[in-house]
This record gives sequence, C-alpha cells and structure tokens, in this order.
Amino acid sequence: MTEGEHGTRAAPGADEPPAARGPRERMVRAAAELIQSQGVSGTGLRAVVARAEAPRGSLQHYFPGGKDQLVSEALRSMGALAGRGVGRVLAGLEQPSPAALFAGIVDRWRQAFLADGFDAGCPLVAAASDVAAASDRLRAVIADAFTLWGEPLTEALVAAGVDAPRAEQLATVLIAALEGAIVLARVHRDVGPLDAVVAELTPLLEVAG
Repeated sequence: MTEGEHGTRAAPGADEPPAARGPRERMVRAAAELIQSQGVSGTGLRAVVARAEAPRGSLQHYFPGGKDQLVSEALRSMGALAGRGVGRVLAGLEQPSPAALFAGIVDRWRQAFLADGFDAGCPLVAAASDVAAASDRLRAVIADAFTLWGEPLTEALVAAGVDAPRAEQLATVLIAALEGAIVLARVHRDVGPLDAVVAELTPLLEVAG
C-alpha cells in the first residue's frame, strides 16, 4: 500500500505521493491526519505546519479563514479520498458484487490497522464526535464529506448489481457499519469488529445484487 493507506491515514487509499504535493496540499493532509488521532479541538495550527513541513507564514497565506477553513478543507478532502478509494476497490474486483465491494473496502482498513496500529481512525467520525454539536457550520461540512464518500459508494453498488432505489440506503448502512467497526477496533485494539461486519453483512449483500 502507498503512503496514506498505512501510517496515519484519513481513509486508506492515497492519491499523489507526498513529494508531489505543494505546501497547501500537505497542510490539508496533515490537518486530516492529526484530526484522526487528536480530534479537531486537539489539532493545533503549529502542529499542522510542522507536520506538513510548510514554510512559516504559509498558513495565513493559503488559509486566510484560519483553522475553520483548514479543517473544512481537510474533512472534505478526506471524504473525497474515501470516495475515490471505493472506485479503486471496484476496479480491482474480477467479479464485482456488493459483498466483494464491501469486503474490499473493509480490508483496506483491516490491513492498515494491522500494519500501523490503532491510533488513527476516520477523521470524519473524530470531527463529528468533537464539534458537530457545537458548530452547525462544521456539522454541515462533515455531512458534505460523508456525501463525497456515500455517492461514489452508491454508484459502485449500482455497478455491482444493486437496484438504484436501494443502493443509496444500502450505502448508508455500509458506511454506518464500517464506521462503528472502526471505532470498536480502535477501542479493543483488535480487527475483530471489522471481520464481524463483513461476516454478518455478506449474506445480506449476496442477495442485494
């Protein structure tokens, strides 16, 4: 797996390698990585700049809206990254099916946890538990980020044989199951919850296509 899939990760599945990113992109990714393990409240701007190895003054230059702008862009970028990851899983399936698609998505998290430990989870869940009740604006950003993940998953389920009217609801079920399993895996330091959602949802998915 490439950087972004292992180590601190927003959702397994990296795009360009770190060396190809400019200071702005590195700060967005660094913010998402810090949110994964520390939440929004625990993510400091100095830590973001240091992690991104960005020049001094670059934060104000690229993000005049301050931390709120940076966090918003980080969360939306991670939702989009998760959505692109769905496409990669689908493209890698010899015989696409809803069950194989979900198993492939979950396996990316499983492999990342086994390789790098359980400190980092999904930044969208971390942000939701941290600030969703206190900030309507950031709650809306988190909702947008989940949509950027959910819409490609819905499209992938249709491509795998699920009827369009059902695919959107099924995508919601799969994301909810996966996010819950990620939380439990981190708490228990065990990938068992990921294996459990695949095992229990596979019979449902096998008849959905």
